[in-house]
Amino acid sequence: MAKHRLFRSTDPGSVASANAVAVIGLGRFGQSLALELMDNGTEVLGIDSREHVVQSLNGKLTHVVAADATDEQVLRQLSIPEFDRVVVAIGNDIQSSILVTSLLLRFSIAHIWAKAVSDPHGLILEQLGVPHVVYPEKDMGRRLAHIVRGSMQDFIEIDTDFAMVKTEVNPHYAGMRLGDSNIRRKHGVTVSAIKHQGGAWQAAAADTVLQAGDIILVTGPTRQAERFSRPSA
Repeated sequence: MAKHRLFRSTDPGSVASANAVAVIGLGRFGQSLALELMDNGTEVLGIDSREHVVQSLNGKLTHVVAADATDEQVLRQLSIPEFDRVVVAIGNDIQSSILVTSLLLRFSIAHIWAKAVSDPHGLILEQLGVPHVVYPEKDMGRRLAHIVRGSMQDFIEIDTDFAMVKTEVNPHYAGMRLGDSNIRRKHGVTVSAIKHQGGAWQAAAADTVLQAGDIILVTGPTRQAERFSRPSA
């Protein structure tokens, strides 16, 4: 019989609700993801082969298990086929990542996210049919590169060649109504939200008056959004 050690619960299957996520692989990425999900009210079943890692998370996740996730029998005992959402956060052991992902696809899990540590790894996962392949290190590097190149405070790539940028209002537009600024026509981007100093975020409208020190969220083609964030825009 396949063996595993369970902490915090004797019935991991009870976690497999519509609001539950299984995270397989509890390294830095997997732990960060699992704890963030917990902080936002999502039940989490965490699985890792290293017992000391699992013990360190005892009491922090809904359920946490020391187990070999490459073993189909173990995954079935943990009711993984009943989950709608599973994240494969295994990074260093590419063979295990591929084996676990193949099992999840065999279970017909509705939503699978798999971490890739390289382009070849990601290509294999895509060829297997994984709907969501993520590259945490690569994506963070690209994100930071955009932030470093401009004066933006944050950068999120929504899709290929389309991004959302958090930046400070250019002093040139201070005192202008957004509708009179011609930002969309001149720069090809849209100011979607604004935060006045000391205030809260609010949706931007044509009659919103831009003020020096305001923080805005701008959406548009990546290059144009990035260019708009620069002081000379």
